Amino acid sequence: MTSRTSPLLAMGLIAAAPLAGAQTAYQTPPAALQAIVDAPRPPQLKLSPKRNLAAMIATPALPGIAEVAQPELKLAGLRIHPRSYSSSRFNFGSGLTLLDIDTQKEVQIAGLPQHLRLAEMAWSPDQRYLAFTHLGKDDGVGKAAGMELWLVDVAARSAKKLLNQPLNTVMDKGFHWLPDNKGLLVQLKPAGNHVPPAGAGIPTGPATQDSAPGGAKQLRTYQDLLKNEADAKLFEHYITVQLATVDLNGKTKLIGKPEQFSEVHISPDGKHLLTEVLERPYSYLVPANDFAKRVEVRALDGKVEHTVAKLPLQEGLPPGNDAVPTGVRHPSWRADAPATLVWAEAQDGGDPAQKAEIRDAVYMQAAPFNTAPRLLAKLGSRYAGIVWGRGDVALLNERWWKTRAAKQWKIAPDQAASAPELVWSGSSEDRYNDPGKPVTRADAAGHARLVLGADNTILLAGAGATEEGERPFVDRFSLNTKKKERLFQSEAPYYENVLAVLNDDGSRLLSTRESPSERPNIYLRQLGAGSAAQLTALTHMPHPLPQLKDVKKEQIRYKRADGVDLTANLMLPPNYDVKRDGPLPLLMWAYPQEFKSASAASQTTGSPYKFNAISYWGPAAFLAMGYAVLDNPSFPIVGKGDEEPNDTYLPQLVADAEAAVDEVVRRGVAERHRIAIGGHSYGAFMTANLLAHTRLFRAGIARSGAYNRTLTPFGFQSEDRPFWKAQSTYQTMSPFNNADKIKDALMLIHGEQDNNSGTFPIQSERMFQAVKGLGGTARLVMLPNESHAYRARESIMHMLYESNQWLDKYVKNAKP
Repeated sequence: MTSRTSPLLAMGLIAAAPLAGAQTAYQTPPAALQAIVDAPRPPQLKLSPKRNLAAMIATPALPGIAEVAQPELKLAGLRIHPRSYSSSRFNFGSGLTLLDIDTQKEVQIAGLPQHLRLAEMAWSPDQRYLAFTHLGKDDGVGKAAGMELWLVDVAARSAKKLLNQPLNTVMDKGFHWLPDNKGLLVQLKPAGNHVPPAGAGIPTGPATQDSAPGGAKQLRTYQDLLKNEADAKLFEHYITVQLATVDLNGKTKLIGKPEQFSEVHISPDGKHLLTEVLERPYSYLVPANDFAKRVEVRALDGKVEHTVAKLPLQEGLPPGNDAVPTGVRHPSWRADAPATLVWAEAQDGGDPAQKAEIRDAVYMQAAPFNTAPRLLAKLGSRYAGIVWGRGDVALLNERWWKTRAAKQWKIAPDQAASAPELVWSGSSEDRYNDPGKPVTRADAAGHARLVLGADNTILLAGAGATEEGERPFVDRFSLNTKKKERLFQSEAPYYENVLAVLNDDGSRLLSTRESPSERPNIYLRQLGAGSAAQLTALTHMPHPLPQLKDVKKEQIRYKRADGVDLTANLMLPPNYDVKRDGPLPLLMWAYPQEFKSASAASQTTGSPYKFNAISYWGPAAFLAMGYAVLDNPSFPIVGKGDEEPNDTYLPQLVADAEAAVDEVVRRGVAERHRIAIGGHSYGAFMTANLLAHTRLFRAGIARSGAYNRTLTPFGFQSEDRPFWKAQSTYQTMSPFNNADKIKDALMLIHGEQDNNSGTFPIQSERMFQAVKGLGGTARLVMLPNESHAYRARESIMHMLYESNQWLDKYVKNAKP
């Protein structure tokens, strides 16, 4: 006779059974790791237009999960705080002071909000005022938080709230200074626009999409897209903006009627607005940036003066990373003219596969926009922007991703007969020969302009990559003779990075200066010979983690089996001695990078003189737990000539890892059976692949990765071929397809709300399912309310707790 269990008893048995997967409480790591999370964070610095003052914005501790878990809308690729009509953000400035660069004194500002939550800040062009946005808090009785506009009178050292009506900052920061310094252009939440459309909760019909015959297109994998008409109406509600001007006393003047503005830019003369307005049809396949839009020039009363373009919905581009939309692209104001539009248009249909001598044309059109646009330049590759100087000098950039080729031209925008003159050409991945970026300064209207000296000299500032590491520099360069004069270069035993050039001859610099044991502080450097040269500290921030001050870091060099030179940062705990203490458990943390030449892949990255920063985000935190760390070892994937890097991804990845492991073992700081590998995003993808194809590592930590490349079929990272053109590459590179080969312990950590293109949370869920189902060792940690990077203090603490537990269990005391 078969016994039967009653349904109620069965339910009780099921409820009492332990769950295979369960939600646990947030855990905290050991105190040494907690201290790293809670270490003081450096302030942000925003230099004034005249370059003699700086706003210092205090950076608070990490937000709590209660703030990160606030309601959030996910619409058309945007993340929106619905109560404040702002884009989602969780980091705000908690303090604001002024630093006088000449006197080195920090000045307090009176009248700031009691609990400052500073979102955005901008100096007025004449430097008399600072405007900033502050996110107010709910009052608890029905009044929602709003994004408030505040004004600081610099001379009076006092702040006041400028507007009672809240801003809409869903798609922009919400305010821009007028060039005459008398007020600001603002984007208001429209009056009466307080109640978002409420769906009935009952569908009115299915969501449908169509496809018609046509050329092949790339359809990248995006998240947070519109799903139905109810989403579309909600999206329209939250991006509807009322433009207005507000004077320094808070008096507002409305501009036209509310519309779905995605961008607004003021002309240098302050008389015109360049606007982009999103239009239907919307899309369920692409985010808001690709929606149809009207590009128009308007007067300050809102009247449309000129239609620049009506751009259609863009659901995908031709294959290739050099593909662009057809029609008007990157419209902007010319910085050195009162009101002149500049834009690019593809001449090859936007398709890099088409043969074309001219890829892009650049056009210019001045107000009142009643004459035909003038051709400014024809380019053999893609337009990459212009740095404006004056009517006879501007620098135009172009580049081609496929070959990494880049060029810079000197043009004379007011002299139509003047031919472009090549200033520089080379490879964008050749760091050793990077000439640096032109130095600019804000003009009277607040627009960035080239710093031009006598005889058409400009200033260039760059990272200064060398075989010995980065040595930031400032050069004076003659556009006439093409000769350079080096004005400054960082020197050992310090790493000094130029933040700004303070005067037009390049002799006065604002920089950060650091060494392995000294955190970056801000300095004023006066160049000159002998006693004329001065170095003055403007900040005196102490070491944030004095208990880890004596961490040892060495920039090491070694070779891959095929001769490619590699570099890495080897970090060792304080008081460690390899001869006395022997090998340690080691955590290696990397991120692969594609190159088109072995010489570029072999170039040294980083600097041995940078501060030994210990962050909760990278691997260095585990120095506090007695691990050795190999941070940022070179993992180049090289595709020479017409070869695609990813066609030999796996053998090159394995060779990179073997070289790194061999080097740390050779040095005696690690032993082969106690090494872990880890990485974030593409580094997580690398981690899973190395566990699937080698037994070099005892464990892996993979954060926010993608593991099945058929789920990103129109390209990923730098791979621009679709799956159907490179099926074997996609399949071979997917660690999901080789989950049965993973014999070492793999931890997968992912934010439940990851919005990064391609790294859907399901990637980690399915990878874990595969390893578990195949009998492997794995753990899956899904962090609530977290995106691609993790923000809440509780999430960061738990991430470190899980990682430490994993390393202790599988690596620290592992046997050969």
